[in-house]
Amino acid sequence: MLVASTPKKRGLSGVLWSRICVTIVVSRWSLPSQFVPERSPKRKAIRVAISMPSIPLPAPEPGELLAPPDISLVMPCYNEEAIVGQTIRRTLMAFRGAGHRLQLVAVDNGSSDRTGEIIQEYVDQGHPVVRVTVEKNQGYGFGILSGIPHATAPWIGMIPADSQVDAHETVHLFEEALACEEQVLAKARRRFRMDGMTRKVVSVTFNTLFRVLWPSIRSFDINGLPKIMPREALLRMNLSSKDWFLDPEIMIKSHYLGLRCIEYSVFARMRSRGLSHVNAGTCFNFFAGLIRYRFGAELTAWRRREAATVSLPAGAVSSGAAVHPRSS
Repeated sequence: MLVASTPKKRGLSGVLWSRICVTIVVSRWSLPSQFVPERSPKRKAIRVAISMPSIPLPAPEPGELLAPPDISLVMPCYNEEAIVGQTIRRTLMAFRGAGHRLQLVAVDNGSSDRTGEIIQEYVDQGHPVVRVTVEKNQGYGFGILSGIPHATAPWIGMIPADSQVDAHETVHLFEEALACEEQVLAKARRRFRMDGMTRKVVSVTFNTLFRVLWPSIRSFDINGLPKIMPREALLRMNLSSKDWFLDPEIMIKSHYLGLRCIEYSVFARMRSRGLSHVNAGTCFNFFAGLIRYRFGAELTAWRRREAATVSLPAGAVSSGAAVHPRSS
């Protein structure tokens, strides 16, 4: 006599453990190549093959380079040969698909790898890419400051070269800025981040300290990129930070210029290629810069020069005078 056996039901904990194990196995084999430990020369060869870009970028339309750009994006690149080609391609395709004319100012920020050569390939192919070369790296901020004079559009933005924020999000952010009837600073808020717990703790601590020192600046992600603003407002900021403090300087000066800040929540994924250049020195730079800027004379001197410029007779300043400085 055969007796049909009933499968033993697993409790809730058993189901959860099964799902966790499956997740770990799947995640292990879906991690980006740089997080997978090398086990053999064969695996290493496969990793190199996967890291190479393979999707060609269609040639630009004949009239794309003739008309002036709608927006210029400055992108500092420091030893980003593994990812810069992908970032350029995605950014050009996203703006082209949305019907916006883009000028991409790619700054080879003192790289020692093939970053500059990859940028030049897109320039030689006739794409709206401007290559700027910095001979010796002097910091993230210096890369952006070197690229701004080459930006010619009425809107100027800054983007990272790591592709952690999707290029289509940059397009949406630009369209949000265009829809506003006043001059604004449009920026991303990396609401969903996959940087790891250490980066999250540092980010929360830094933003909290910033809010304590400047409670009237209501932003939840001071260093969030992209940042997009009118060209005349950016030029009036007279930016000077050559290091990682450039983003806080932009936020502080835009506030005193009276620009309304709009934040667009984005998903910030992990780097798929290349290495992050954020380290312990970056954190020290952030915190030291906040204290220096809040209690030093640099910001006060800029505000006095700005106030004197605004008080000049009509016609003595550019159209950027439409932005009215705040008193606090």
